Amino acid sequence: MVFSSVSFIYYFLPMFLVLYFMAPRKLKNLVILLASLLFYFYGEPVYSILIVLSSGLGYLHGRWIHKKKGGRYEKLPLISSLATGIGILMFFKYSDFFIKNINQIFSLNIPFLALKLPIGISFYTFQILSYTIDVYRGDAKVQRNILKFSTYVTLFPQLIAGPIVRYTTIESELSNRKHSFENTAYGINRFIIGLAKKVLLANTLGQLTKIFLDISEKTMLLYWGYVIAFMLQVYFDFSGYSDMAIGLGRIMGFHFLENFNYPFISRSISEFWRRWHISLGTWFRDYVYIPMGGNRVSLLRWIINVFVVWFLTGFWHGAQWNYVVWGLYFALFLVLEKKFIKSILEKLPAVMGHLYMLFFITISFAIFAADDLSGAFNNLKCMFTIKLLPFTNAETTYYLKSYMFILIFAIAGATPILKGLVGILKSTEIGKKTMNIAEPILHILLLLLVTSYLVDGSYNPFLYFRF
Repeated sequence: MVFSSVSFIYYFLPMFLVLYFMAPRKLKNLVILLASLLFYFYGEPVYSILIVLSSGLGYLHGRWIHKKKGGRYEKLPLISSLATGIGILMFFKYSDFFIKNINQIFSLNIPFLALKLPIGISFYTFQILSYTIDVYRGDAKVQRNILKFSTYVTLFPQLIAGPIVRYTTIESELSNRKHSFENTAYGINRFIIGLAKKVLLANTLGQLTKIFLDISEKTMLLYWGYVIAFMLQVYFDFSGYSDMAIGLGRIMGFHFLENFNYPFISRSISEFWRRWHISLGTWFRDYVYIPMGGNRVSLLRWIINVFVVWFLTGFWHGAQWNYVVWGLYFALFLVLEKKFIKSILEKLPAVMGHLYMLFFITISFAIFAADDLSGAFNNLKCMFTIKLLPFTNAETTYYLKSYMFILIFAIAGATPILKGLVGILKSTEIGKKTMNIAEPILHILLLLLVTSYLVDGSYNPFLYFRF
Protein backbone atom coordinates (compact mmCIF):
# COMPACT_ATOMS: atom_id res chain seq x y z
CA MET A 1 0.00 0.00 0.00
CA VAL A 2 1.23 3.48 -0.82
CA PHE A 3 -0.01 6.87 0.34
CA SER A 4 -0.94 7.93 -3.18
CA SER A 5 -3.72 5.36 -3.56
CA VAL A 6 -7.48 5.46 -3.14
CA SER A 7 -7.34 2.46 -0.78
CA PHE A 8 -5.02 4.33 1.60
CA ILE A 9 -6.64 7.78 1.43
CA TYR A 10 -10.29 6.74 1.65
CA TYR A 11 -10.21 3.39 3.46
CA PHE A 12 -7.11 2.70 5.53
CA LEU A 13 -6.38 6.22 6.78
CA PRO A 14 -9.93 7.21 7.86
CA MET A 15 -10.47 3.90 9.68
CA PHE A 16 -7.09 4.22 11.38
CA LEU A 17 -7.72 7.80 12.51
CA VAL A 18 -11.13 6.91 13.95
CA LEU A 19 -9.67 4.01 15.93
CA TYR A 20 -6.62 6.03 16.96
CA PHE A 21 -8.50 9.00 18.38
CA MET A 22 -11.12 6.80 20.01
CA ALA A 23 -8.48 4.70 21.76
CA PRO A 24 -7.40 5.60 25.31
CA ARG A 25 -3.98 7.22 25.58
CA LYS A 26 -2.40 3.98 26.86
CA LEU A 27 -3.58 2.07 23.79
CA LYS A 28 -2.68 4.58 21.09
CA ASN A 29 0.76 3.06 20.45
CA LEU A 30 -0.83 -0.36 20.13
CA VAL A 31 -3.27 1.00 17.53
CA ILE A 32 -0.34 2.51 15.60
CA LEU A 33 1.65 -0.72 15.78
CA LEU A 34 -1.21 -2.93 14.58
CA ALA A 35 -2.10 -0.46 11.82
CA SER A 36 1.54 -0.24 10.74
CA LEU A 37 1.89 -4.02 10.55
CA LEU A 38 -1.35 -4.23 8.57
CA PHE A 39 -0.12 -1.46 6.28
CA TYR A 40 3.13 -3.35 5.64
CA PHE A 41 1.40 -6.73 5.38
CA TYR A 42 -0.86 -5.36 2.63
CA GLY A 43 2.13 -4.85 0.35
CA GLU A 44 4.65 -7.35 1.76
CA PRO A 45 2.84 -10.34 3.39
CA VAL A 46 5.93 -12.57 3.66
CA TYR A 47 8.41 -9.85 4.57
CA SER A 48 6.18 -8.68 7.41
CA ILE A 49 7.96 -11.40 9.38
CA LEU A 50 11.28 -9.71 8.56
CA ILE A 51 10.32 -6.31 9.92
CA VAL A 52 8.93 -7.93 13.10
CA LEU A 53 12.19 -9.90 13.45
CA SER A 54 14.29 -6.78 12.86
CA SER A 55 12.28 -4.88 15.47
CA GLY A 56 12.75 -7.67 18.00
CA LEU A 57 16.48 -7.90 17.35
CA GLY A 58 16.83 -4.12 17.67
CA TYR A 59 14.97 -4.15 20.97
CA LEU A 60 17.06 -7.04 22.37
CA HIS A 61 20.32 -5.47 21.23
CA GLY A 62 19.38 -2.21 22.93
CA ARG A 63 18.74 -4.04 26.21
CA TRP A 64 21.99 -6.00 25.80
CA ILE A 65 24.04 -2.87 25.05
CA HIS A 66 22.61 -1.16 28.14
CA LYS A 67 23.34 -4.18 30.33
CA LYS A 68 26.97 -4.48 29.19
CA LYS A 69 27.70 -0.76 29.26
CA GLY A 70 30.91 -0.03 31.14
CA GLY A 71 31.83 -3.69 31.22
CA ARG A 72 34.73 -5.53 29.71
CA TYR A 73 32.87 -6.56 26.57
CA GLU A 74 30.66 -3.50 26.15
CA LYS A 75 31.36 -3.26 22.40
CA LEU A 76 30.29 -6.84 21.73
CA PRO A 77 26.51 -6.19 21.66
CA LEU A 78 27.02 -3.09 19.50
CA ILE A 79 29.10 -5.09 17.02
CA SER A 80 26.40 -7.77 17.06
CA SER A 81 23.72 -5.13 16.34
CA LEU A 82 25.70 -3.68 13.43
CA ALA A 83 26.53 -7.10 12.00
CA THR A 84 22.93 -8.30 12.29
CA GLY A 85 21.29 -5.17 10.84
CA ILE A 86 23.79 -4.64 8.04
CA GLY A 87 23.92 -8.38 7.37
CA ILE A 88 20.17 -8.62 6.83
CA LEU A 89 20.23 -5.53 4.60
CA MET A 90 23.16 -6.85 2.57
CA PHE A 91 21.59 -10.28 2.13
CA PHE A 92 18.24 -9.09 0.83
CA LYS A 93 19.42 -6.05 -1.11
CA TYR A 94 22.89 -6.91 -2.42
CA SER A 95 23.19 -10.72 -2.73
CA ASP A 96 22.64 -10.81 -6.48
CA PHE A 97 24.92 -7.79 -6.96
CA PHE A 98 27.82 -9.65 -5.35
CA ILE A 99 26.99 -12.91 -7.13
CA LYS A 100 26.90 -11.10 -10.49
CA ASN A 101 30.30 -9.49 -9.93
CA ILE A 102 31.89 -12.69 -8.62
CA ASN A 103 30.61 -14.53 -11.67
CA GLN A 104 32.07 -11.90 -13.99
CA ILE A 105 35.45 -11.74 -12.25
CA PHE A 106 36.03 -15.46 -11.82
CA SER A 107 34.01 -16.71 -14.83
CA LEU A 108 31.66 -18.64 -12.57
CA ASN A 109 27.99 -19.42 -12.92
CA ILE A 110 26.64 -19.10 -9.40
CA PRO A 111 22.84 -18.89 -9.64
CA PHE A 112 21.14 -15.70 -8.52
CA LEU A 113 18.97 -15.78 -5.41
CA ALA A 114 16.43 -13.48 -7.09
CA LEU A 115 15.20 -12.19 -3.75
CA LYS A 116 12.47 -9.59 -3.81
CA LEU A 117 13.65 -6.42 -2.11
CA PRO A 118 11.67 -5.81 1.10
CA ILE A 119 10.10 -2.36 0.84
CA GLY A 120 11.59 0.16 3.23
CA ILE A 121 14.36 -2.13 4.50
CA SER A 122 17.03 0.54 3.91
CA PHE A 123 15.04 3.01 6.00
CA TYR A 124 14.02 0.90 8.97
CA THR A 125 17.45 -0.77 9.19
CA PHE A 126 19.11 2.64 9.56
CA GLN A 127 16.53 3.66 12.16
CA ILE A 128 17.26 0.58 14.27
CA LEU A 129 21.02 1.10 13.97
CA SER A 130 20.72 4.76 14.99
CA TYR A 131 18.91 3.60 18.14
CA THR A 132 21.44 0.96 19.18
CA ILE A 133 24.39 3.26 18.45
CA ASP A 134 22.79 6.10 20.43
CA VAL A 135 22.12 3.76 23.37
CA TYR A 136 25.78 2.69 23.27
CA ARG A 137 26.95 6.31 23.16
CA GLY A 138 24.60 7.35 25.94
CA ASP A 139 22.70 9.72 23.65
CA ALA A 140 19.46 7.76 24.10
CA LYS A 141 17.92 5.89 27.01
CA VAL A 142 17.29 2.21 26.47
CA GLN A 143 13.65 1.48 25.64
CA ARG A 144 12.39 -1.28 27.95
CA ASN A 145 8.88 -1.33 26.49
CA ILE A 146 8.90 -3.50 23.38
CA LEU A 147 5.54 -2.07 22.27
CA LYS A 148 6.96 1.46 22.16
CA PHE A 149 10.12 0.35 20.39
CA SER A 150 8.21 -1.66 17.78
CA THR A 151 5.93 1.33 17.24
CA TYR A 152 9.00 3.45 16.52
CA VAL A 153 10.44 0.97 14.00
CA THR A 154 7.19 0.19 12.15
CA LEU A 155 5.59 3.66 12.32
CA PHE A 156 3.79 3.55 8.96
CA PRO A 157 4.02 7.25 7.96
CA GLN A 158 7.78 6.96 7.41
CA LEU A 159 8.10 3.18 7.04
CA ILE A 160 8.48 2.70 3.28
CA ALA A 161 9.97 5.97 2.03
CA GLY A 162 11.44 7.85 4.97
CA PRO A 163 12.47 10.28 6.23
CA ILE A 164 14.87 8.32 8.43
CA VAL A 165 13.46 9.18 11.86
CA ARG A 166 15.92 8.76 14.70
CA TYR A 167 14.77 7.35 17.99
CA THR A 168 16.02 10.42 19.85
CA THR A 169 13.75 12.64 17.73
CA ILE A 170 10.54 11.02 18.96
CA GLU A 171 11.77 9.33 22.15
CA SER A 172 9.65 11.42 24.49
CA GLU A 173 6.66 11.47 22.14
CA LEU A 174 6.43 7.69 22.20
CA SER A 175 5.37 8.03 25.83
CA ASN A 176 3.80 11.46 25.96
CA ARG A 177 2.64 13.41 22.94
CA LYS A 178 0.07 16.14 22.56
CA HIS A 179 -2.90 16.05 20.21
CA SER A 180 -4.47 19.31 19.18
CA PHE A 181 -6.65 20.84 16.50
CA GLU A 182 -3.67 22.89 15.32
CA ASN A 183 -1.48 19.79 14.90
CA THR A 184 -4.26 17.91 13.13
CA ALA A 185 -5.02 20.80 10.78
CA TYR A 186 -1.34 21.29 10.01
CA GLY A 187 -0.89 17.56 9.44
CA ILE A 188 -3.85 17.30 7.07
CA ASN A 189 -2.71 20.32 5.06
CA ARG A 190 0.87 19.04 4.88
CA PHE A 191 -0.32 15.60 3.79
CA ILE A 192 -2.48 17.03 1.00
CA ILE A 193 0.35 19.23 -0.27
CA GLY A 194 2.69 16.24 -0.34
CA LEU A 195 0.04 14.11 -2.04
CA ALA A 196 -0.45 16.76 -4.72
CA LYS A 197 3.31 16.98 -5.29
CA LYS A 198 3.47 13.23 -5.75
CA VAL A 199 0.37 12.69 -7.92
CA LEU A 200 0.03 15.92 -9.90
CA LEU A 201 3.71 16.77 -10.41
CA ALA A 202 5.91 13.70 -9.89
CA ASN A 203 3.58 11.30 -11.68
CA THR A 204 3.07 13.67 -14.63
CA LEU A 205 6.83 14.16 -14.92
CA GLY A 206 7.14 10.37 -14.72
CA GLN A 207 4.87 10.08 -17.75
CA LEU A 208 7.18 12.43 -19.62
CA THR A 209 10.30 10.43 -18.71
CA LYS A 210 8.55 7.25 -19.85
CA ILE A 211 7.66 8.89 -23.18
CA PHE A 212 11.27 9.98 -23.65
CA LEU A 213 12.52 6.46 -22.97
CA ASP A 214 10.03 4.96 -25.43
CA ILE A 215 10.83 7.34 -28.30
CA SER A 216 12.81 5.44 -30.92
CA GLU A 217 14.50 8.43 -32.58
CA LYS A 218 16.50 9.95 -29.76
CA THR A 219 18.01 13.46 -29.84
CA MET A 220 20.47 15.36 -27.67
CA LEU A 221 17.73 17.72 -26.47
CA LEU A 222 15.56 14.72 -25.60
CA TYR A 223 18.26 13.33 -23.31
CA TRP A 224 18.59 16.66 -21.53
CA GLY A 225 14.82 16.90 -21.22
CA TYR A 226 14.66 13.34 -19.90
CA VAL A 227 17.28 13.92 -17.21
CA ILE A 228 15.77 17.23 -16.07
CA ALA A 229 12.27 15.73 -15.97
CA PHE A 230 13.58 12.71 -14.04
CA MET A 231 15.44 14.96 -11.59
CA LEU A 232 12.26 16.94 -10.89
CA GLN A 233 10.22 13.73 -10.68
CA VAL A 234 12.51 12.29 -8.00
CA TYR A 235 12.42 15.56 -6.07
CA PHE A 236 8.64 15.90 -6.03
CA ASP A 237 8.14 12.19 -5.46
CA PHE A 238 10.55 12.00 -2.53
CA SER A 239 9.79 15.39 -0.99
CA GLY A 240 6.09 14.70 -1.51
CA TYR A 241 6.35 11.45 0.43
CA SER A 242 8.34 13.24 3.14
CA ASP A 243 5.61 15.91 3.37
CA MET A 244 2.95 13.21 3.69
CA ALA A 245 4.98 11.40 6.37
CA ILE A 246 5.55 14.61 8.34
CA GLY A 247 1.86 15.48 8.04
CA LEU A 248 0.65 12.06 9.18
CA GLY A 249 3.13 12.09 12.03
CA ARG A 250 1.92 15.50 13.17
CA ILE A 251 -1.70 14.29 13.23
CA MET A 252 -0.57 11.58 15.66
CA GLY A 253 1.45 14.04 17.73
CA PHE A 254 4.91 13.20 16.36
CA HIS A 255 7.27 15.91 15.15
CA PHE A 256 9.46 14.48 12.39
CA LEU A 257 12.34 16.63 11.18
CA GLU A 258 12.30 18.18 7.72
CA ASN A 259 13.88 16.12 4.95
CA PHE A 260 14.08 18.68 2.11
CA ASN A 261 14.71 22.41 2.13
CA TYR A 262 14.51 23.69 -1.46
CA PRO A 263 17.79 22.08 -2.59
CA PHE A 264 17.66 23.56 -6.10
CA ILE A 265 18.26 27.09 -4.82
CA SER A 266 21.70 26.06 -3.55
CA ARG A 267 24.89 27.79 -4.67
CA SER A 268 27.15 24.75 -4.34
CA ILE A 269 27.07 20.95 -4.29
CA SER A 270 27.82 21.03 -0.55
CA GLU A 271 24.82 23.25 0.11
CA PHE A 272 22.65 21.07 -2.12
CA TRP A 273 23.38 18.08 0.09
CA ARG A 274 22.60 20.07 3.22
CA ARG A 275 19.14 20.61 1.74
CA TRP A 276 18.46 17.28 -0.06
CA HIS A 277 17.46 14.08 1.82
CA ILE A 278 18.63 15.71 5.04
CA SER A 279 17.89 12.67 7.20
CA LEU A 280 20.21 10.43 5.15
CA GLY A 281 23.01 12.98 4.95
CA THR A 282 22.98 13.66 8.69
CA TRP A 283 22.80 9.89 9.40
CA PHE A 284 26.00 9.21 7.49
CA ARG A 285 27.60 12.31 9.01
CA ASP A 286 26.85 11.33 12.62
CA TYR A 287 27.29 7.55 12.40
CA VAL A 288 30.05 7.13 9.80
CA TYR A 289 31.88 10.36 8.95
CA ILE A 290 32.43 11.77 12.46
CA PRO A 291 33.34 8.39 14.04
CA MET A 292 35.98 8.00 11.29
CA GLY A 293 37.48 11.31 12.38
CA GLY A 294 35.53 13.71 10.20
CA ASN A 295 37.72 16.62 9.13
CA ARG A 296 39.85 16.58 12.28
CA VAL A 297 42.46 14.38 10.66
CA SER A 298 45.21 14.71 8.08
CA LEU A 299 44.31 15.85 4.57
CA LEU A 300 44.73 12.36 3.09
CA ARG A 301 42.68 10.73 5.84
CA TRP A 302 39.95 13.35 5.44
CA ILE A 303 39.75 12.69 1.69
CA ILE A 304 39.49 8.96 2.41
CA ASN A 305 36.72 9.65 4.95
CA VAL A 306 34.73 11.66 2.41
CA PHE A 307 35.07 9.02 -0.30
CA VAL A 308 34.12 6.19 2.06
CA VAL A 309 30.99 8.04 3.21
CA TRP A 310 29.90 8.81 -0.33
CA PHE A 311 30.71 5.33 -1.57
CA LEU A 312 28.33 4.05 1.11
CA THR A 313 25.76 6.75 0.30
CA GLY A 314 25.74 5.73 -3.34
CA PHE A 315 25.64 2.02 -2.49
CA TRP A 316 22.73 2.62 -0.07
CA HIS A 317 20.62 3.84 -2.99
CA GLY A 318 20.88 0.66 -5.00
CA ALA A 319 22.79 -2.49 -5.92
CA GLN A 320 24.29 -1.17 -9.15
CA TRP A 321 27.69 0.32 -9.96
CA ASN A 322 26.16 3.51 -11.35
CA TYR A 323 24.96 4.35 -7.82
CA VAL A 324 28.49 3.85 -6.51
CA VAL A 325 29.89 6.08 -9.26
CA TRP A 326 27.13 8.61 -8.46
CA GLY A 327 28.24 8.69 -4.82
CA LEU A 328 31.94 9.00 -5.69
CA TYR A 329 31.07 11.77 -8.16
CA PHE A 330 29.74 13.82 -5.23
CA ALA A 331 32.71 12.90 -3.06
CA LEU A 332 35.03 14.38 -5.69
CA PHE A 333 33.05 17.63 -5.86
CA LEU A 334 32.81 17.98 -2.08
CA VAL A 335 36.58 17.62 -1.76
CA LEU A 336 37.22 20.06 -4.61
CA GLU A 337 34.73 22.57 -3.20
CA LYS A 338 36.25 22.43 0.25
CA LYS A 339 39.78 23.03 -1.02
CA PHE A 340 39.38 25.07 -4.22
CA ILE A 341 35.97 25.78 -5.71
CA LYS A 342 34.33 27.34 -2.64
CA SER A 343 36.79 30.24 -2.51
CA ILE A 344 36.22 30.88 -6.22
CA LEU A 345 32.41 30.77 -5.93
CA GLU A 346 32.45 33.26 -3.06
CA LYS A 347 34.05 35.84 -5.36
CA LEU A 348 31.52 35.35 -8.15
CA PRO A 349 27.94 36.66 -8.43
CA ALA A 350 25.38 34.40 -6.74
CA VAL A 351 23.84 33.44 -10.07
CA MET A 352 27.11 31.78 -11.12
CA GLY A 353 27.00 29.54 -8.07
CA HIS A 354 23.41 28.56 -8.86
CA LEU A 355 24.26 27.74 -12.49
CA TYR A 356 27.33 25.76 -11.43
CA MET A 357 25.25 23.73 -8.96
CA LEU A 358 22.37 23.12 -11.38
CA PHE A 359 24.65 21.97 -14.18
CA PHE A 360 26.59 19.42 -12.15
CA ILE A 361 23.53 18.22 -10.23
CA THR A 362 21.82 17.58 -13.57
CA ILE A 363 24.84 15.56 -14.68
CA SER A 364 24.58 13.52 -11.47
CA PHE A 365 20.98 12.61 -12.26
CA ALA A 366 22.04 11.34 -15.69
CA ILE A 367 24.11 8.80 -13.75
CA PHE A 368 21.39 8.16 -11.17
CA ALA A 369 18.60 7.65 -13.73
CA ALA A 370 20.32 4.75 -15.46
CA ASP A 371 19.72 1.07 -14.73
CA ASP A 372 23.43 0.27 -14.77
CA LEU A 373 26.83 1.81 -15.38
CA SER A 374 26.74 1.38 -19.15
CA GLY A 375 23.37 3.15 -19.22
CA ALA A 376 24.83 6.02 -17.21
CA PHE A 377 27.73 6.42 -19.64
CA ASN A 378 25.30 6.27 -22.56
CA ASN A 379 23.19 9.06 -21.04
CA LEU A 380 26.23 11.27 -20.61
CA LYS A 381 27.56 10.47 -24.07
CA CYS A 382 24.25 11.33 -25.71
CA MET A 383 23.91 14.56 -23.73
CA PHE A 384 27.27 15.90 -24.88
CA THR A 385 28.10 14.33 -28.27
CA ILE A 386 26.49 16.40 -31.00
CA LYS A 387 27.90 14.12 -33.73
CA LEU A 388 26.21 11.08 -32.22
CA LEU A 389 22.63 12.37 -32.33
CA PRO A 390 20.75 15.27 -33.94
CA PHE A 391 20.18 18.16 -31.57
CA THR A 392 16.40 17.88 -31.86
CA ASN A 393 13.60 16.75 -34.15
CA ALA A 394 9.86 17.27 -34.55
CA GLU A 395 8.91 14.55 -32.04
CA THR A 396 11.18 15.88 -29.30
CA THR A 397 9.94 19.43 -29.84
CA TYR A 398 6.31 18.25 -29.77
CA TYR A 399 6.60 16.54 -26.39
CA LEU A 400 8.63 19.34 -24.84
CA LYS A 401 5.99 21.85 -25.94
CA SER A 402 3.19 19.58 -24.71
CA TYR A 403 4.73 19.31 -21.25
CA MET A 404 6.16 22.83 -21.13
CA PHE A 405 3.59 24.09 -18.62
CA ILE A 406 4.17 21.26 -16.15
CA LEU A 407 7.94 21.67 -16.48
CA ILE A 408 7.76 25.42 -15.79
CA PHE A 409 5.36 24.88 -12.88
CA ALA A 410 7.59 22.13 -11.46
CA ILE A 411 10.68 24.33 -11.67
CA ALA A 412 8.83 27.15 -9.91
CA GLY A 413 7.48 24.69 -7.32
CA ALA A 414 11.01 23.51 -6.53
CA THR A 415 11.84 27.02 -5.31
CA PRO A 416 10.40 29.09 -2.41
CA ILE A 417 8.57 31.39 -4.86
CA LEU A 418 5.07 30.14 -4.04
CA LYS A 419 5.83 30.03 -0.32
CA GLY A 420 7.16 33.58 -0.52
CA LEU A 421 4.02 34.82 -2.27
CA VAL A 422 1.83 33.27 0.42
CA GLY A 423 4.02 34.90 3.07
CA ILE A 424 3.62 38.30 1.42
CA LEU A 425 -0.16 37.88 1.31
CA LYS A 426 -0.25 36.90 4.98
CA SER A 427 1.82 39.91 5.98
CA THR A 428 -1.27 42.14 5.86
CA GLU A 429 -4.39 41.70 7.97
CA ILE A 430 -6.68 41.49 4.95
CA GLY A 431 -4.36 39.07 3.19
CA LYS A 432 -4.13 36.90 6.30
CA LYS A 433 -7.91 36.66 6.61
CA THR A 434 -8.23 35.93 2.90
CA MET A 435 -5.63 33.16 3.03
CA ASN A 436 -7.23 31.64 6.13
CA ILE A 437 -10.37 31.14 4.04
CA ALA A 438 -8.66 30.34 0.74
CA GLU A 439 -6.14 27.76 1.97
CA PRO A 440 -8.67 25.14 3.22
CA ILE A 441 -10.67 25.55 0.00
CA LEU A 442 -7.51 25.13 -2.09
CA HIS A 443 -6.52 22.02 -0.16
CA ILE A 444 -9.97 20.49 -0.65
CA LEU A 445 -9.78 21.22 -4.36
CA LEU A 446 -6.30 19.67 -4.53
CA LEU A 447 -7.57 16.55 -2.80
CA LEU A 448 -10.49 16.27 -5.23
CA LEU A 449 -8.18 16.78 -8.20
CA VAL A 450 -5.74 14.14 -6.90
CA THR A 451 -8.64 11.75 -6.34
CA SER A 452 -9.84 12.20 -9.91
CA TYR A 453 -6.34 11.36 -11.16
CA LEU A 454 -6.14 8.25 -9.00
CA VAL A 455 -9.62 7.03 -9.86
CA ASP A 456 -8.84 7.57 -13.53
CA GLY A 457 -5.95 5.13 -13.11
CA SER A 458 -3.26 7.64 -14.01
CA TYR A 459 0.43 6.69 -14.07
CA ASN A 460 1.42 6.16 -10.41
CA PRO A 461 4.91 4.61 -10.10
CA PHE A 462 6.55 3.81 -6.77
CA LEU A 463 10.20 4.87 -7.03
CA TYR A 464 11.29 3.37 -3.71
CA PHE A 465 11.29 -0.25 -4.82
CA ARG A 466 14.94 0.29 -5.78
CA PHE A 467 15.79 1.51 -2.27
